[in-house]
Amino acid sequence: MSLFLLVLVIAIALGIIGAVADGLLYLLFIGIVLFVVDLLLLGSRFTRRSRAHR
Repeated sequence: MSLFLLVLVIAIALGIIGAVADGLLYLLFIGIVLFVVDLLLLGSRFTRRSRAHR
């Protein structure tokens, strides 16, 4: 869970820097991609746990 939070904080920081800094729009896109990948990994972790309990 700490890895999820770490990647989430990094994604938010990159998104803010990319949105505010002039010419660093690519950081915003990297932050968005990191956020989506982080949510997918979290979802896969919960699906694996729910299947193990059945």
